[in-house]
Amino acid sequence: MNFSKEKWIIILTILVDVIGIGIVIPVLPFYAESFGLSPFQMSSLFAVFALFSFFSAPFLGALSDKIGRRPVLILSIASTAIGWFIFASAKNPLFLFVGRIVDGIAAGNFPIAQSYISDISKDDKERTSNLGVTGATFGIGFIIGPAIGAALSTVSPALPFWVVGVLATVNAIAAYFFLPETNGKLDRERKLEFNPLLPLIRAVREPLFKARYVAWFFFGLAVAGMQATFAIYMHDRFGFSSSLIGYVFTGMGVIMIFNQGFALKRFWLKNFKESSLELWPFLFFSIGFFLMSAESLALFFLGLLVMAFNQSILRVIVTSRVAGFAGPTRKGEALGAMSSIMSAAMIVGPMIGGALFEINASFPFLFSAFSIMAAFLVMKKFRKDIPEKKTEESSEDAAVTV
Repeated sequence: MNFSKEKWIIILTILVDVIGIGIVIPVLPFYAESFGLSPFQMSSLFAVFALFSFFSAPFLGALSDKIGRRPVLILSIASTAIGWFIFASAKNPLFLFVGRIVDGIAAGNFPIAQSYISDISKDDKERTSNLGVTGATFGIGFIIGPAIGAALSTVSPALPFWVVGVLATVNAIAAYFFLPETNGKLDRERKLEFNPLLPLIRAVREPLFKARYVAWFFFGLAVAGMQATFAIYMHDRFGFSSSLIGYVFTGMGVIMIFNQGFALKRFWLKNFKESSLELWPFLFFSIGFFLMSAESLALFFLGLLVMAFNQSILRVIVTSRVAGFAGPTRKGEALGAMSSIMSAAMIVGPMIGGALFEINASFPFLFSAFSIMAAFLVMKKFRKDIPEKKTEESSEDAAVTV
């Protein structure tokens, strides 16, 4: 793959985002604890980010369709930096929440980055391959982020957040000077709506998007419900220490990097149609969760392997298909709506997973398995497509009204 400067800046954008997430997960609770926050208030710092990103992502995506990817992306990255600086410099709990809110409002930068990488792709296969690289960047970020957070937090609890803010600032400057506009079909006459429900309502009415968005919500529920209890499950059931759990997360990141950055282009796309790759991995993904609910450590790791492989395929393929169907004038809104759906799932999923864990430690994995099975059935029964020959044309020719 030819890594142009545009691709490198987009990769850097995503990497900074994911490093921030990777830093937050292990470090934020201890930083927030120093302000005297209760466990519920700490979890609210995660929820408030997801809530505001739910509202902002479709709007920012639609705005990028109207005025261009470049200005919205730069604004979003800069706002991310401001959010981290507010969070790092907080003197009381209120400003912790303000920082997370600002970062949540700026959370549209990832779907815009996906729209950008789709814009510079010549055809469907290149778009999917490029999105695979951005997905692999997620894996790299989840390996680097926790390591940075752990090392820097020994110096100061706030230092990791200062560092991510600086990285985002450098990223915004690089985008300003080196990132050209890619959306050549701006919809300047379009009326913007700051209501995340409207693009979702339009999507429900559009046969090409309906099943995919519903399946994406079930996908988000399953992943969020599992993530909320994953570490404590491994500790309570198998006696894993925090360091061993960290190694497990690292292994999952390596699988994601390999599958999305290498195997997707060289194996999956060469041997299977995209229409198959956005359906059958849901079934195997569900089986992986069922295996993880077992009390056997061997079955747990087998299920984890199955889950990691199929999740990493679905994240790229479903996103690529939606981007291709949306076309250049609706791509930002369509991917923003996907991000909004994921944010909604990230709010609801952890609450369900936590409640089920209190009943039985295996129930969150069973819930995730049934959620993914529901996604598979929705895609199997209700998924609509456009003729195969059209999906291989340019995004402009494959465009549909959302």
